[in-house]
Amino acid sequence: MDIAFIASLAKEHSIDAVHPGYGFLSESAEFVSQMWEKAGARVIGPGYEVLEKTGDKLRAKQIAQTCGIPLLPSTQKSTENVQDVGLFASKVGYPIMIKAVDGGGGRGIRLVRSESELHEAFDRTTGESPSGKVFAEKAATNGYHHIEVQIVGDGTGKVRHLWERDCSLQRRYQKIVEFAPAVMRDRTLASKVVEAALKVATFVRYCSLGTFEFLVNETTAEYYFLEINPRIQVEHTVTEQITSFDLVRAQLLLFQGLGLHDIGFGHEKNPMIAPNLVSIQLRLCAEDPEGNFALSMGKITEFHPPNGCGVRVDSHCSQHCPTIVGSDFDNLLAKVIITDSSWDGAVRKTNRALQDLTVGGVKSNIGLLLGIVESEAFRAREFDNQWLESNLSNLLEVGKKLRNVRKPAVEVVSSSTPPSAAHASHVLFRKGDAWSIDLSPMGQNALNQDLWHHLRFDKVLKNDFPNSIAGEIAYTISGSQGGSTMHYRLEAKSTQISASSFSSKHHRGDPHNIRHILAPISGKLIEVSVSTGDEIKESQVIAYIKQMKMELEVRSPRAGRVAWTLELEDEAGEDIAEGVLLAEVENSALKDAGPKLRGKL
Repeated sequence: MDIAFIASLAKEHSIDAVHPGYGFLSESAEFVSQMWEKAGARVIGPGYEVLEKTGDKLRAKQIAQTCGIPLLPSTQKSTENVQDVGLFASKVGYPIMIKAVDGGGGRGIRLVRSESELHEAFDRTTGESPSGKVFAEKAATNGYHHIEVQIVGDGTGKVRHLWERDCSLQRRYQKIVEFAPAVMRDRTLASKVVEAALKVATFVRYCSLGTFEFLVNETTAEYYFLEINPRIQVEHTVTEQITSFDLVRAQLLLFQGLGLHDIGFGHEKNPMIAPNLVSIQLRLCAEDPEGNFALSMGKITEFHPPNGCGVRVDSHCSQHCPTIVGSDFDNLLAKVIITDSSWDGAVRKTNRALQDLTVGGVKSNIGLLLGIVESEAFRAREFDNQWLESNLSNLLEVGKKLRNVRKPAVEVVSSSTPPSAAHASHVLFRKGDAWSIDLSPMGQNALNQDLWHHLRFDKVLKNDFPNSIAGEIAYTISGSQGGSTMHYRLEAKSTQISASSFSSKHHRGDPHNIRHILAPISGKLIEVSVSTGDEIKESQVIAYIKQMKMELEVRSPRAGRVAWTLELEDEAGEDIAEGVLLAEVENSALKDAGPKLRGKL
């Protein structure tokens, strides 16, 4: 995000306040400082002093330590040196976590299970850190829940809690399903976590909304402070549902100088007594779960959210205003929030809401969400922060079956429409449809050519316009010297990838050639990590492709010697299309399994 550009806009239009949302700038003390100094605008949130203390994860841990809150062993200083992290790991043992001091939202964090993974994990984490600085801490991986406490403060030292949320259902450290209150049956332990958050918030004289995060193990009754998110969270919705407090309104009123008592937070809440409502949030994302969750780009052609008592949907998607999913912004399409008086009731209602939810034009993670909600472990509240990753393949399979079972058995087709053309599109193409086309060359040096173009559909094979269309066409070019008609099979798919992705310097690979390793997704190729002549092992990382804030590892499906690799001309990376040839690998008798893709954030 360009701070200087935002500041110039604020100054030009006399804007005196900016809300940073959930994004990367929402935790930036520099953003607050620059907006005030260059534009005289204030940023809605905790303010510069609080952000300076809490936005840096290592500094936040030091504050928690001062307050006597339990912490996992960690390095005491940030570092840019992998040897420092290796020395720490040798003392506490693996697994460890490497975290960017200024990361967030799943960005700049790696789990390292052994020394062999250390260098690669360190490089990727520092690459995702704006400052390039990281720290390490001992990983807590068995039986822990990711619990966060919602805090509200007015900057005077008075703070209040709005209970806790459970965000344990994560993939690649990205939250997928959240709910409030936490599923912990031991309210005494939950109360200790809330009191710990209040203690830290009081110490820093917290102002505005903030989330204080912990790892909690109900079996051992242990809890450890993780970090502070000094902003409103994506999942604030479930807290709103169980408390009936509008948190965004509260944030705006606090920004205007009102105190906690003025906005309805005068009385302290007993953390031992949980609210009598349960709320579950599902994050609907444009991604391909069967393609290793690669970003699904395109135009939303259909969006039908669920409704009913206790069903809330927050979304920018609309049937009346087409939405394009590209690679520059987050792929979150909607937040579906379900509220009921009991956990079992909320789960049943969530299941029904997912059955009613429809998205067309792009792929989505509805199947995975169904698999989670239908699982016995979810219903019985028997999961931890590793459960989703450990059971991912099974959940995807269950979700896929449920989606197939619940598809309409019969499609209603117009009598005038050939069966082959019937699909989701509202634009009807039929055999015999034809267009005369006038192509006028542009530019001063364009030649005047009296050419006429004519295109006719002879057969419509697939109509999912504007997402895709396929058919057999007759294309005619005629001029003063006569004309000719050529017959083609047309297959067109919508894309948000730039034209440079398909330039001639990026050769298309042959998926049937066992020597070829192809890009499994479109995106920005940021690194090719092997060179011609290298001997590589099966599953070795050969390249990294970036989509939004995600860096995906491309791994070789076979061992062999690298005969050729794509060379990057731009150090910042180059846009490539799916199917571009990344490398050629010789000396392999293995069957082609296709490149393996693994995501890193």
